[in-house]
Amino acid sequence: MGHLEHKSDSNAKKSLNIFIITLSDTRNKETDESGIYLKNYLTKNNHGIIGYTILKDDKDLLQKELVNICAENFHADLNAVIINGGTGISQRDYTYESVSELYDKEIYGFGELFRYLSFEEIGTASIMSRASCGIYNNKIIFSIPGSLNAVKLAMEKIIIKEIGHIYYEITK
Repeated sequence: MGHLEHKSDSNAKKSLNIFIITLSDTRNKETDESGIYLKNYLTKNNHGIIGYTILKDDKDLLQKELVNICAENFHADLNAVIINGGTGISQRDYTYESVSELYDKEIYGFGELFRYLSFEEIGTASIMSRASCGIYNNKIIFSIPGSLNAVKLAMEKIIIKEIGHIYYEITK
């Protein structure tokens, strides 16, 4: 079966249930432009939002939250988690370490493609992004930078086009 058949109407799930996590020491639900954009964009594209939270930039806190969210008894219909923020290289950025330690499988191509597309917009500074995607407990986890432009790039150019296909692949 070719890649187009995997993404066909009969194979790729059209509507997934997604939990959104914003990592920030300064944002709240009123000022979290990226989180608000994610909720609106996913809903507009027929995906369900199972939950949304803002966490402080803390490795242990994020890992505990992911383990809880991805547990079988949390929400049986959860398919994916999208994390925005904490993917850079500053001392407060621990998202990659938090998620990579949990991944059952990492989808390396996501981060590579994100950095390539980001390079077209911001140049060589794109090397400092540690955007990633992986599978944990049969859930898709996307980890993307927290800036609104980066969130839009990841969602519109990659995630919205592949999330159903990825879900199909991990559940077939």
